[in-house]
Amino acid sequence: MTPAKGPLSGIRVLDLTNVLAGPFAGYQLALMGADVVKIEVPGSGDLARQLGADPALSEQYLGASFLAQNAGKRSITLDLKQEDGAEIFRSLVRTADVVLENFRPGVMDRLGLGWDQLRALNRRVVYCALSGFGATGPLRERPAYDQIVQGLSGVMSVTGTPETAPLRVGFPVCDSVGGLAAAFAISSALVGQQRTGEGCHLDVSMLDAALTAMGWVVSDHLAAGVEPMPMGNENRTSAPSGTFDTASGQLNIAANKQEQFAKLCRVLGREELLADERFRTREDRKARRHELRAELERTLQERTAQEWDELLAPTGVPAAPVLSVRAALRSEQVRHRGLVHELPGPTGQGELRVVGSPAWLNGAPVVPTASPPRLGEHTDEVLGELGLTREEIEGLRRRGAV
Repeated sequence: MTPAKGPLSGIRVLDLTNVLAGPFAGYQLALMGADVVKIEVPGSGDLARQLGADPALSEQYLGASFLAQNAGKRSITLDLKQEDGAEIFRSLVRTADVVLENFRPGVMDRLGLGWDQLRALNRRVVYCALSGFGATGPLRERPAYDQIVQGLSGVMSVTGTPETAPLRVGFPVCDSVGGLAAAFAISSALVGQQRTGEGCHLDVSMLDAALTAMGWVVSDHLAAGVEPMPMGNENRTSAPSGTFDTASGQLNIAANKQEQFAKLCRVLGREELLADERFRTREDRKARRHELRAELERTLQERTAQEWDELLAPTGVPAAPVLSVRAALRSEQVRHRGLVHELPGPTGQGELRVVGSPAWLNGAPVVPTASPPRLGEHTDEVLGELGLTREEIEGLRRRGAV
């Protein structure tokens, strides 16, 4: 069962973000119990409402891309370019703990709603600006999508083989990592807010987040002076560590430790490889990884990936078949963890399946509290909480402010 209240219960987040990185950050906060009020442009809303693999959903402003990271949020429409709309936003800021935006740097300042102005309204507010390159530096004004950041970060340069690189990673990794970095920074800032009573300004760069997430690829260069290169499915740090062909399907093996290599050879019935001078040590195996691959695949192709998985699983050798996304979502492990959740469809028809949090809370999966909102679904509700009457709200709507 889902806990009645998450650890961020009572925290209000004003989410002005669009498309992926920002909404993904806001979704992580909503999953942990925050009241995330999504503020969207009247008439069109978040661009992600029109994006995704199902044109029918996109026509309803409920694109699959939007549905993926907006469950549990409340949506209001507000035109920040109108003074009426800006004044409503200021009133919301007085009630908020967090303002999250992913406009280009300077947009909120030009609207008169930047950090200095909002801090004057609410000294407790945590202001998080998430952008492609951050609010400083020569690229600060450049537009950035995931693909652009993948290229500028070096991610594409190490993806693929020497013959096929540079390649884009097959999912929006820089958007996702940037969103997680923003959610972590906000959560950290909220701890400080609770302790000191003061908010802060967070400037999160997707490019910086991507580089920090590359781990040993970056550290090999910084600490060891090695130029990172694409290695396909091989792991630079060890061998055998990569993707291997079997009689049917592919098998990932990461026998990084000497004892794991020894167990692998015994399961394959290839104990002679342990005494082979070419493969005695980790460095030997790295230097002759292609020769080792040929030896192992000669035996691996006698059984299927699934059969080898069953033989290797009890030994502690890290190994598993390579799955499709469809198969991964339906795997016994993912189903056991309760990662995929069924919600009522936002159109009132059928059910919607979405991915929840990767973290369990108090022994249970973290489940979205509500379906992704229709555009402006909660405008009257949220404005009513500010004390506006129905007549005042209708007047704002007639003037196009909401």
